[in-house]
Amino acid sequence: MADSERLSAPGCWAACTNFSRTRKGILLFAEIILCLVILICFSASTPGYSSLSVIEMILAAIFFVVYMCDLHTKIPFINWPWSDFLRTLIAAILYLITSIVVLVERGNHSKIVAGVLGLIATCLFGYDAYVTFPVRQPRHTAAPTGKPAEGPSSLH
Repeated sequence: MADSERLSAPGCWAACTNFSRTRKGILLFAEIILCLVILICFSASTPGYSSLSVIEMILAAIFFVVYMCDLHTKIPFINWPWSDFLRTLIAAILYLITSIVVLVERGNHSKIVAGVLGLIATCLFGYDAYVTFPVRQPRHTAAPTGKPAEGPSSLH
């Protein structure tokens, strides 16, 4: 049993490091870290707003593990691309609303920092939603017809 654990550990570590170097891995890792920093700022000023950061941090960590371990291919009954797109879109909208409310209220410095970081999180989650949506859509390519391409070069 100990030998199989030693053999699987490097594979798990390799999968983690390989995924964390992809664009999606970097985005998810940045979302987790940013949510943690926003959580700390909200906890220092207004604990009422911290639940959004906790929920989004947990969801980003879940999606990080799912994509890192290739569970999205092993659990087919959940549509992972659409789930991830909706998660990021809803997070962007909620962070935008929360940040505007926090910045309009004007409070101590940690509250203002949390509001500004919330706007940065809005951009990050919005970018992730933008990147996630087109990549997951099936791309249709024209079938080859065997005819030479028509264009300026074929008219000579």
